[in-house]
This record gives sequence, structure tokens and C-alpha cells, in this order.
Amino acid sequence: MASLVTSSSTSFFTSSLFLIKLKSTSLSFSNFPTRRLMSHSHIIARATLGLTHPSNVEPPKISFAAKEADVAEWKGDILAIGVTEKDLVKNDKLNFENPILSKLDSKLGGLLAEASVEEDFNGKVGQSTVLRVATGVGLGSKRVGLFGLGHSAPFKGFGEAVAAAAKSAQASNVAVVVASADGLSAESKLNIASEIVSGTTLGTFEDNRYKSESKKSALKSVEIIGLGAGPELEKKLKYAGDVSSGVILGRELVNSPPNVLTPGVLAEEASKIASTYSDVFTAKILDAEQCKELKMGSYLAVAAASENPPQFIHLVYKPPSGPVNAKLALVGKGLTFDSGGYNIKTGPASSIELMKFDMGGSAAVFGAAKALGQIKPLGVEVHFIVAACENMISGTGMRPGDIVTASNGKTIEVNNTDAEGRLTLADALVYACNQGVEKIVDLATLTGACVVALGPSVAGVFTPNDDLAKEIFDAAEASGEKLWRLPIEDSYWESLKSGIADMVNTGGRQGGAITAALFLKQFVDEKVQWVHIDLAGPVWNYKKNCATGYGVATLVEWVLRNSS
Repeated sequence: MASLVTSSSTSFFTSSLFLIKLKSTSLSFSNFPTRRLMSHSHIIARATLGLTHPSNVEPPKISFAAKEADVAEWKGDILAIGVTEKDLVKNDKLNFENPILSKLDSKLGGLLAEASVEEDFNGKVGQSTVLRVATGVGLGSKRVGLFGLGHSAPFKGFGEAVAAAAKSAQASNVAVVVASADGLSAESKLNIASEIVSGTTLGTFEDNRYKSESKKSALKSVEIIGLGAGPELEKKLKYAGDVSSGVILGRELVNSPPNVLTPGVLAEEASKIASTYSDVFTAKILDAEQCKELKMGSYLAVAAASENPPQFIHLVYKPPSGPVNAKLALVGKGLTFDSGGYNIKTGPASSIELMKFDMGGSAAVFGAAKALGQIKPLGVEVHFIVAACENMISGTGMRPGDIVTASNGKTIEVNNTDAEGRLTLADALVYACNQGVEKIVDLATLTGACVVALGPSVAGVFTPNDDLAKEIFDAAEASGEKLWRLPIEDSYWESLKSGIADMVNTGGRQGGAITAALFLKQFVDEKVQWVHIDLAGPVWNYKKNCATGYGVATLVEWVLRNSS
């Protein structure tokens, strides 16, 4: 009872104070900033800090040397050697059996072998050791580094590690060698070179748009030795660069703060993609009134509390020539900020300060769009769909207990305003199905439950279609992104039943990621193949405190595998 009285008293005092302030401002509007002035300040912030203020980090220039014979003579700042655990095997005289390591170590007087023992370097993934080379020892490089590849050789990670070492040493040029490249097929060498290029490009990137001072990367060039050369390699290189540019866009979008990246600005960025690649892209942006005409009551209910109006974004990719053999849709959750609504996010575990990343699904979709605009695959039409908005609190906002109607006519009792993403996706999925697509992939930072289940590095995959699941997993494996399939357990639907509407929007804590997928399933046409990817975990790198660009590479690879 005491807490109720206190709450009531505080509420009355706040209301009374608010009325007094209103009376004061009626005498002189100059005492307080008006809505127009506040909007102007946001415009200023966007102009100086927004996405149109480009990062000044230039990716390094990449070159290739087909043969490894000149490794010891290469002149530059760091000679980076990727080694597996097997490459570090030594003979009875404690000399490396691997010919490249043996040659280098002989010129270094055994320092590589000595360092591998003293620093317990055994070639495992993530391990590295970089040695400063004394002048006059017969090596052209100033430093020699060993970088662990383990058994599975994650070469994108190798490239990222090389970029990190170059940054630490302020190196301007680096050569990269794989110690056991001789035993690899030509195709494997092409793939490895592509992954290294991706890794060094993404590892060099630093999002410094919001820093008053930032250092430019010293790394200007990377030479990859012993992995081939020629037109096929150039083709692979272009693909790696195109995808990397999409990943970087995804990172920039997610990193941008919510006072900069509003739904309107996200729509502007999407429109820029369409105008940049106008030979293959068109854009349609629907405002609130147009969404109302389409009866998108579920989506508009989420957007109702915000002063920043919703923007329903629809990009269409059509190939530059030839027939269309497949029609696909990529649907991304686009909450540019999520306060939780009246079920407001509270406490340290809520991560409300990170809720700018609640549009990570849309970032993946638009990053893929940018990459595909450069690649221009034939035979496939792709729809990129995002229902962008904010989930805020105001007198016009959605309340717990409200019943909303989605564009397919199904009614939803809102039992938690912080389960808003699925409400926006409901109308987005209905819209996607109405475009006549055969397959839909939706991506969303949808549930904390998925993070609890799979941790911060793995996304959850939900689909009733085994063939589509295989397509996604094959694309993810080729792209180096981690996924895990979780069940769509139909019996859990019982927890989503409402006594007065078709469904509620949350089913409780148990199996939360599964019930979220079951909810989305209600808005997908049975004739359309559909997969839901919950990327709430891997969207953000908590160690570096920045976005990952997760999902872009998998989406691009999946679209290409569906093209002619």
C-alpha cells in the first residue's frame, strides 16, 4: 500500500509541475526549445555525423605473386605466414619439416622454432607471434609473423588477424603466405585467397564516423604469395570486395546511433542503393497513410508512439538481361530503436543502450542489396523488404492489452509491447508473399531466448522446409557464418492462444525463440518456402563494442546459388 501511495503522489507532483511549466512557456516561447528547434538539432547532427559522412579508412590494395620462391627476399614491413598445427612439426634436429618455415628459420638462426616453443605457439586458431627481424640476416621483411590456422583453416580469420597485427605495428605493407599451399588444388587456392582478402579488408575497416579524431589505417598494400594469379583469381577478388562492401555498410548502419539513423534516414540509405545501381534496382517507400491503406495494423501499432514516422521500404532487384527463373524475398526487422514500449526495458540486462542494433536484420538485407547491385547476378529477382520504425512510449502508443489487426486479417492481443519486432514482421511477411515470391528469408534480432540458447556467435534458424534449410546452411558454410537449426514445435502454439483474439504476441519465457518463429509462421502463405533467422546474438561484437555485419555474406551467397 505504501508504495502505491508514493507512486500516486509522485505522479501527481510531476503532473502539477508539468502544468506549471506549460503555463510558463505560454508567456514566452523563447524560454524552451520548440519541437521545430529540436528537429533542427537532429538534422545538424545527422549532417555532421550521419551515414553521408564517410569513414576515411581505405581498404589496402591487393596484389598477387603466383610463386613462393621469393618469400625470403620479399621486402616490406610484415611477412605473415599462416600455419596449421601440422606445419609446425619438427625433425630430430628440431628443424621445421615444412620447406617455407625451414628456409625462413635457417636465415633467422632458429628464432622461429625457438619462439614457437617459448611462446607455446602450436598453430591453433587465434594464436599468433610476430618477431622483429634484425638487419643483415638475409630477410627482406622487417617482421615475420606466424598465424595459427588450426585444422580447419579459417582463412577469413587469418586475414583479420594479419590486419590487426599490421595495425599494431603501424605497418604499411604486408605479404601473406600459406605455409602448406603447395598441396592445395587450384580451386582451393582461389577460395583461400578470396577469404584472406575479405579478412584483411574487414579487419582494416574501422568505423570512425562518430569520433572527433581518428587515425587512418597505415596499411596500404597486401601481397598474397603462392595462391595463383590470373582472371579466375581476379573474379574471386571482385566478389570478395563486393561482399565486403556490403558487410561494411551493414556495420555502419547498425553502429549508427538512433538519433542519427531514424526510420526516415534508413529509407534514404536504401534509396541511395537503388539510385546508385539504378540499372538493376527500383525503390518504393510507403508512408504511414499508404501502410494504413494496406491495412498494416500490426506494424503501425508499433510505430504509433514515435515522433519519427514509419517508413515501409521495398527495393526490387531485377537482372540486367535475360529471363527471371527465381523470385526471392529478403525481409529484415527494422527497429531503429526499441525502448520496449510500455513494457519498458529496465536494468543492466535489458541492454537498452544497445537497442540501436534492433535493426540488424534490415542492415543485413541492405548490405546484401549493395553487394548484389555490384555483382548483378542473372536469372533471379529479389525483393528487399523492411518495415522500419521505432518502438517508443507516448500517449498515442500501443498498450499492453491492445488488440491489433495484421494485413492478412489476423488479430493479435498484445500482451507485451517489448515483443514488437514480430508485429512489424507480420505485415512485412504478408507483403512479401503478395509479391509472388517463391522463397522468403527473414532476419531479425528477435529474441534474447535465442542468445541464451546459442550464445553470442551463432544465429538460430527456423523453417518447416528441409530443402530450404540446406540451401541456407550451404550458403552460410561457404560464407563462414555460424548457424544452428532449432525446431518449430507446433505443440508450443498453445502458449500463443488468446481468449479474445486469434493469438497473443508472446508465449512466455520457455522456448521463447521457438514461439516467436511460430508467431511469424502465421503470416506466411503456405505455398511460399520460408526461413526465419534470429541473429540477436551475432549481430554485435561485445568485445570490440561494435557491429559485425552478420548475415550479409550468407544472403549474397544464397541469392547467387538461386540465380542462373
